[in-house]
Formats: sequence, C-alpha cells, structure tokens
Amino acid sequence: MHLPELDVQLPAFRLDVCMPGDQIDHIMIDRRRHTRILDIRSFRGADCDTDHYLVVAKLEESLAVRKQAAQKFDGERYNMRKLNDLGVKDKYQIKIRIRFAALETLNGVENVNRAWENVKENIKTSARENQSLHEWKQHKPWFDKECVDYLDQRKQAKMQWIQDPSRSHVDNLKNVRCNDCRHFRNKKMHT
Repeated sequence: MHLPELDVQLPAFRLDVCMPGDQIDHIMIDRRRHTRILDIRSFRGADCDTDHYLVVAKLEESLAVRKQAAQKFDGERYNMRKLNDLGVKDKYQIKIRIRFAALETLNGVENVNRAWENVKENIKTSARENQSLHEWKQHKPWFDKECVDYLDQRKQAKMQWIQDPSRSHVDNLKNVRCNDCRHFRNKKMHT
C-alpha cells in the first residue's frame, strides 16, 4: 500500500489563476534584527481580507525604556476653550492678580524653587476654580452584529473562491470585499 505524499511546501499566497504559488512563509526584516526571529508560520485559515495568507513571526525583542517615558504624567489638563468666554477670562485674570498680589506682600528671602512652587500652585488653583478639567472623548464601539454578518458573508465568498477559483467567484469576492469595506468605513465615521 502506497500513501500519497503530502504537499508540505504550501504557498503563502493564492493567485487568482489556477497556478500554484511559489512563495513560502517569507517575512521581510532588516539585517540588524534577522537573528531575533524565532519562528515563522503561515496560517491559511485566518481571514486577512487579502489573497495572501497570514504569516506570523515570533521575535525576541529587547526594549529600551527611556527615562522620561518611564515617568508617569500626573499633570491635569484644563479646558482652555473656556477662556474664549470674556466672563470666564476676566474672573481668571482677577483671581491670578489677587494671588500674585498676596505673594508680593510676603517678605523675606525665599528659595527660588519655593517661589516657583507658589507661582505654580496659584495658577493651578485659579484654573481649577474658573475652568473645568479637559474631558477625554469616550470612543463608542462601532463593531456590532451587522458587521459580524458582513464578515460571515465575506468568509463564505472566500471559501467559495478557495474551493473553486473560477472567474465568477473571484468577481463575487471582490464585490463582497468592496461592500464590506464601505460598510465598515461608514460605521466608523458615523459613530
């Protein structure tokens, strides 16, 4: 009994025509980092919305942490657009003048750092009293059940194309991809 040989060298992409591909698990990396590649695999079942198959590489990477990036930013952001309102702007200027007038009445030789801390605190407290903190935008989720249905439709069209790469299936897949991309783009813009 003779078992047929398995085609282990499968291509990493599929052509529109019925010819087998000749590229196998390639990934581009510069010469400096080529020794960091641990493993490369192609996942033919992953849906990447392309004629290529997904190629994944495991890399060994060493990260350098910069000293400035390691420090956490604990500052507060203020809503500076409120200063465009003349009433808020006038109140802010009055509070700053009063606080700095109180600083000028202090006598004695102080440390430069202590003087700067006083100035900074005066500006911050005046800003907190007259302006609200900057509100961060909350991103709304745009991927819903309708998007899942579009993805399922695209997967079915791709499976038909893989099983029978005829011209009609290729055209069907292109149309489905175009509709999917248009739908996803509209969903992102309107949420």
